[in-house]
Amino acid sequence: MNRSNESLLATLIANRNDDAAARATLLDAQARADAVDPWLRAFVHRPSAYDLSDAVARPLAGVPIGVKDLADTADMPTSYGSPAYDGHRPERDARIVSTIRELGGTVFGKTATTEFAWRGPAATVNPWNRAHTPGGSSSGSAAAVAAGIVPLAIGTQTVGSIIRPAAYCGVVGYKPSYRAVPTEGLHPLAASLDHVGFFARSVEDVAIAHALFVDGAAQAVESESAWRDRFVRDSSTLTLGVVRTPFWDDMIAPNQRDNFDASLRTLSEGGVRIVELDYGADLREMREATLTILAVEAYRAIGEVAARVPALMSEHMRLLLSEGRAMPLERYQQALLLQAQVRSQSAALMQGCDALVTIPASGEAPRGYADTGDARFCAPWSLMGAPAVNVPSGWSDANLPLGCQVIGAFADDARLLRIAARIENLLKFERRALPV
Repeated sequence: MNRSNESLLATLIANRNDDAAARATLLDAQARADAVDPWLRAFVHRPSAYDLSDAVARPLAGVPIGVKDLADTADMPTSYGSPAYDGHRPERDARIVSTIRELGGTVFGKTATTEFAWRGPAATVNPWNRAHTPGGSSSGSAAAVAAGIVPLAIGTQTVGSIIRPAAYCGVVGYKPSYRAVPTEGLHPLAASLDHVGFFARSVEDVAIAHALFVDGAAQAVESESAWRDRFVRDSSTLTLGVVRTPFWDDMIAPNQRDNFDASLRTLSEGGVRIVELDYGADLREMREATLTILAVEAYRAIGEVAARVPALMSEHMRLLLSEGRAMPLERYQQALLLQAQVRSQSAALMQGCDALVTIPASGEAPRGYADTGDARFCAPWSLMGAPAVNVPSGWSDANLPLGCQVIGAFADDARLLRIAARIENLLKFERRALPV
């Protein structure tokens, strides 16, 4: 029995005060990783042994959690996806890692990331078709959850690095509001945009992660009844605002467009009110502001390392840093001003809707490994710092997953998660067996 495929809540309850159950969960994850990771390559490091001596009676006792190799781990190498940091051993854990350990969770291993969370691809392949990308930058985290190795994995998103790989791998990806999860101890790409978030197999599982890591509400998962009291399913009329971006007609593959329209019909038939919005902010301008901030802040974060070891930087990174170095200061300041404006207007821009829906990517995961996909459908919400969730919504003809992106108002994460759970329940995504 693969416990990594159980709901996170069921695993937490089973493992509570039961050392044997906690160890069985971990052993199942190890067996699964041994079976699939040689070809999946989701992990860049796994420890040879795990210590559960202090884990029992804590909320995450024995739960194996994948941690993106952008986060410092004092007991494991951390390379940030770059050969410039091969063999690097941080002095202390990142804040998210120390929280995992405090809650009794097991850092199962370091998951593959693109170079400094930018476009230089990692070695991970898509679990549904090895000839396709899993997306990036959180490649390994999304793939590890999709393959049933771990029930929960940590990712980061600067532009689209949680939502897009979640869509490509057919899992739930949750990007909390900006700085809802501390970024201390994670190598920055662009500090004004970097988010820490979660991958799991259901919305409810990422909601549990939110309760533990954002709200600090360990008591919420002490029992089934305690969680049900907290995660109340709202049955009131739900209004979703559809945002068809300026790139809709030119960039979207027919399979993604058809799946999105079919998802809207299913939601409408389920009693959801669907409203086509003329979004009140310039999404093209928001994307350009995102890329401006990214380039400038990436140069500030990585430029010194690149200057010291230029031969160890990919062409993707060299181009980004060159853009950042040449960016006029006034343009960067204007981008930051726009970011502050749209964040403050986040709730108003929803125009009375409970949440917004759009696509997470232009289509199925692209074939090949030269790139990790286009993040333009995630960029505006990353600039705003708004919470977002990828809800798996169907399959392409090539047996690759497709998704629906749900966006909430800034700092209104708990409400968004409840809405996303309702959407998930109505869409009834078909879980398939992983091809081996």
